[in-house]
Formats: sequence, structure tokens, C-alpha cells
Amino acid sequence: MLNKVILMGRLTRDPELKHTQTNISVTSFSIAVDRGYARAGEEKQADFFDIVAWRSTAEFVTRYFRKGQMIAVSGRLQSRKWQDNQGNNRTTYEVVADEVFFADSKKDNAGYESSYQSQSYTRSAPAASEPPRMEQPKPATSAYDAYSDDDELPF
Repeated sequence: MLNKVILMGRLTRDPELKHTQTNISVTSFSIAVDRGYARAGEEKQADFFDIVAWRSTAEFVTRYFRKGQMIAVSGRLQSRKWQDNQGNNRTTYEVVADEVFFADSKKDNAGYESSYQSQSYTRSAPAASEPPRMEQPKPATSAYDAYSDDDELPF
């Protein structure tokens, strides 16, 4: 089975940090993603997607992203059933963010904390009953890290 969603779009509003009863950070926000085409004489259309981020990813998003800013999100699609005030059953689809990235150029992002341009947060596998646990990614290590110059590579 595969459940992977990758989206890049603009935030439709400023994200707000909230906390669960057990003090876990969470934020939900939506992004507008332009469609890749427009009919002749018509304006481009956009699709709007709801995103939810947990723990350090939620804190990262609310600290460094604002309305209108471009964001890239990688995660999984999740459906959630609930009842509205009239007792009608409803289903909501949202993306649970595993990773978030700055997607604006440094020039476009000049008013924000551009020193975090390459930073992202990923989640580790959660227990079945708890929301995803977010952790900062660890630096990649490989056999090629020992080489300091491309001229020393064996190929």
C-alpha cells in the first residue's frame, strides 16, 4: 500500500499553534495549489488542500510561515469522520504533514527568516494510538562523506 502526497502552494492564512489536552503542538492550515493549465480566456484555477502538522513540525510552520508564503508539504492523505451541529455525518480529507519546506526563493522570502531556508522536519513512525511524533532529520552519512574533494572519489 502507498499513501504519499507532495504539494506545493501558498498558505491561505497564517497558521495558528494550538495544543491538545496532553500538551502536544498541532496546527492546521490550508494551501492553494495552482492548476497547471487554464482554458483560453479564463483565469488559472486553484485547488485548496487542508494540512495538519504535529509537534515540532507544527511549531516550525507557525513560527516561520505566513499567509501568501510558498510552502512545500510531503505527507499522507487521511480521512476523518465527524458529526456536524445538525447531527449529519461528515467526512473530511486532509494531508498529515511528514515534512515541510520553504519553497519561496530567498528574494521572495526576504521578510521572513531566510536562514532556515533549507531546514525541514520529519516524523518517525508513531505508535498506533498516538498522533505522529515529529523529529528534526539527522544528517545523512554515507561511504562518500569521508571524501573531501570530488577528485578523490573512486569513479
